[in-house]
Amino acid sequence: MANSSSSLPPLCEKISYKSYVLRAVDLTIIGLFFSLLVYRILHMNQNDTVWVVAFLCESFFSFVWLLITSIKWSPADYKSYPDRLDKRAHDLPSVDMFVTTADPVREPPIIVVNTVLSLLAVNYPANKLACYVSDDGCSPLTYFSLKEASKFAKIWVPFCKKYNVKVRAPFRYFLNPVTATEDPEFAIEWEMTKREYDKLTQKVEDAEDSHWLNADDDFEAFSNTKPNDHSTIVKVIWENKGGVGDEKEVPHLVYISREKRPNYLHHYKAGAMNFLVRVSGLMTNAPYMLNVDCDMYANEADVVRQAMCIFLQESMNQNHCAFVQFPQDFYDSNADELTVLQSYVGRGIAGIQGPIYAGSGCLHTRRVMYGLSLDDLEDDGSLSSVATRKFLAEENLVREFGNSKEMANSVIDALQRKSNPQAILTNSLEAANEVGHCPYEYQTSWGKTIGWLYDATAEDVNTSIGIHSRGWTSSYISPNPPSFLGCMPPGGPEAILQQRRWATGMLEILFNKQSPLIGMFHRKIRFRQRLAYLYLSSWGLRSIPELFYCLLPAYSLFHNSSLFPKGPCLGIIVTLVGMHCLYTQWEFMSLGFSVQSCIFDVILKLFGISKIVFIVTKKTMPDTKSRSRNGPSQQKDDGPDPDLGKFEFDGSLYFFPGTFILLVNLAALAVFLIDLPLSSHIHGRSGSGWPEACGCVLVVMLFLPFLKGLYEKGKYGIPLSTLSKATFLAVIFVVFSVGK
Repeated sequence: MANSSSSLPPLCEKISYKSYVLRAVDLTIIGLFFSLLVYRILHMNQNDTVWVVAFLCESFFSFVWLLITSIKWSPADYKSYPDRLDKRAHDLPSVDMFVTTADPVREPPIIVVNTVLSLLAVNYPANKLACYVSDDGCSPLTYFSLKEASKFAKIWVPFCKKYNVKVRAPFRYFLNPVTATEDPEFAIEWEMTKREYDKLTQKVEDAEDSHWLNADDDFEAFSNTKPNDHSTIVKVIWENKGGVGDEKEVPHLVYISREKRPNYLHHYKAGAMNFLVRVSGLMTNAPYMLNVDCDMYANEADVVRQAMCIFLQESMNQNHCAFVQFPQDFYDSNADELTVLQSYVGRGIAGIQGPIYAGSGCLHTRRVMYGLSLDDLEDDGSLSSVATRKFLAEENLVREFGNSKEMANSVIDALQRKSNPQAILTNSLEAANEVGHCPYEYQTSWGKTIGWLYDATAEDVNTSIGIHSRGWTSSYISPNPPSFLGCMPPGGPEAILQQRRWATGMLEILFNKQSPLIGMFHRKIRFRQRLAYLYLSSWGLRSIPELFYCLLPAYSLFHNSSLFPKGPCLGIIVTLVGMHCLYTQWEFMSLGFSVQSCIFDVILKLFGISKIVFIVTKKTMPDTKSRSRNGPSQQKDDGPDPDLGKFEFDGSLYFFPGTFILLVNLAALAVFLIDLPLSSHIHGRSGSGWPEACGCVLVVMLFLPFLKGLYEKGKYGIPLSTLSKATFLAVIFVVFSVGK
């Protein structure tokens, strides 16, 4: 329990980032947007269709900027003081750590192993931690890798805690060798630990031929299984029987794979997360749950303690947060735009009702995930009499949580703040298998009001809305160094697929029962928080007006029609574009990014084209096997990757629109330059002119990666099939524009 003495310094403090200058800039940009819209309305009768289309697009842009201004109005985050935790909490609460993986090919087991090892080694009592790995691919290779990792963990965890290792993912830690000035004892242990890690990685690589599968009865459960057709598998890989939190202890490690059948809907990651909640509730029932993707390792040893500072400080005021979200950061790419988005938009939302759950790097409260709202609690945090009848009545427990008696008992303990874990984890295996059956969730509230919510592939945002709608707040911590680091999707096509999934999931939320458009003025979610969800859920729709707007300058040049205001009023749009570019450039540079990367991201951001889409780094890890005590450091001496910043293309339709828009604008510029001498000396242009031509130049700059792709070869060049289709459509567009 936390010591509530007011004489002690706080465990955390809220930091506000309000800036009246930035507010003035935001309002000025909104004013320019509305001035442009008023100008277009007043001159609507004097112009043709292009004017109407521009008005509609700019109306959408104005609405989006209004949402952004609302979100960023009062940015904030929290600063935690984990060094004060021991003085304020005599008995730290338990934490169940969840790691999810689904495909041993796309998510190599050695990456999963490093994430698990980093979690097992965090600075927290080992008897208060349990790590559960959900394998939706039902891979014996993943299970084998985790078994071997548990053996190495008995060396790795004590080593990290003895020498206070900063980076606790071995593949990153061993990139830099020890130096001659290091303590001899440390150098010997470092060499020994690295040799053991090399053996581990070699075993995982050699295991791919599956020769060990038939030689070990422990793998019998994986025989005749398919990723989408197998029974529930729950295996306790390592059980911490010490139970006193000694630095040599290793936390529990449990492997699970829920039952899957072809004729059942499995709800993707949300279904896997709910199974993790049930199994962990039966075995350890920790009041807090850490959710981490398999490729996001713990980069800060005190990450759990940082979150506990929020939970235990806020527990003195029962309106405490439901979850603590850490920003996502990456070690293998220059994800500039995502960093800026989290720093400004993420902090902005954190200053309203709290950050949005981002799917990874988040610590949840089990009671909240079981459906509790603030109205269900008394001032001391206990269940109200109404909530007790609502949640703890036997018939309600069966209806809401399923017909497992063991599960019902664990829910009662959790809601009443009694962790009451099993003395022996293996005693819960039978009950754990039961709650993993496909039909278990039928006619229950799992995925509806309990656990991770279904009805959208973006289960994180969907669940986040449900939590905030019940009145809970959340907290945002952005420490330095980052608490979690991960790797970006490999290749342009892979990243585009991910972005497509995100956009689809957001649109599903926009039109499901969790939609921010529904209940705008009721429930317990704050108005500006709902606007933030509206901004995110409509993200996928932004590409439509943005791409149309990219074609308007070219259409105007072909059709000789005016797109932009004439005379002094042209200054409205010039000022608007200039202010937006400089403002965005300042956002990047204030976070330490270079001018070059900043300018490139600015022009991409103008039309919502994410640089993340084109990152080509792979989900592989740096080789540490060749590192010797006096060997070179890859991070320091290898130099920059010659392919870094190059964009990878394939024959998919995802690259077709960008190629088409580029060709159309290049053709429009060519026509304008050819026609310029004639038009200036003979009859002059009555409609389009230099402003529209400058618009085409800006669009070409926006699609610079595609321009480079016209001249590159191999995977860095635009495929001929895509180029030919785009050329054909561009010709049709030109003919249509000229003849209309």
